Amino acid sequence: MSILLKNIIRFVLLILFQVFILNQIPPLHQFIVPYLYFIYILWLPFQINRFWLLVIGFILGLSLDYFTGTPGLHAAPCVLIAYIRPFLLNLLIPKETTEQSYIEPGYKSMGWAPYALYAGVLTFIHHFYLVLIEWLQFGDFVYFIGKVTGTTAISLLMISLAEMLFNRKGRLRTNAA
Repeated sequence: MSILLKNIIRFVLLILFQVFILNQIPPLHQFIVPYLYFIYILWLPFQINRFWLLVIGFILGLSLDYFTGTPGLHAAPCVLIAYIRPFLLNLLIPKETTEQSYIEPGYKSMGWAPYALYAGVLTFIHHFYLVLIEWLQFGDFVYFIGKVTGTTAISLLMISLAEMLFNRKGRLRTNAA
């Protein structure tokens, strides 16, 4: 299966899973709202162009906004993590080894510790910005901190489960260009 077809299927499945399953779960203890759709941005290939990464992030967020009726609420955090992703990858892994050896980020290509830091930082930034935009309407600081912490924790748990359940092959890049 080509990388493009695999990513299109992954995009559709993650949006549908978020909309029809995770969004139907009532918030747990008013702080925990499960989000997993943004893992699509984390799983995109290393060599993707930064412009297309931003466009894909915008389309991903806008797709979820369309289903939830919240214009821009999810698009803005997705574009933000799509913008930060290349800088974070450059900090976490040596460019000459992993990025040229593997196709996409994962615990097999990066190792558990760098991948956990990568996923944790981008998850926290996504949820912080998402809840900040939402919080501007409510104004309770304890609610803001609680929701960012709870939502980030449940999302990191779901990312870990997704990594274990969906055994993504750490496909090696070939020299054929």
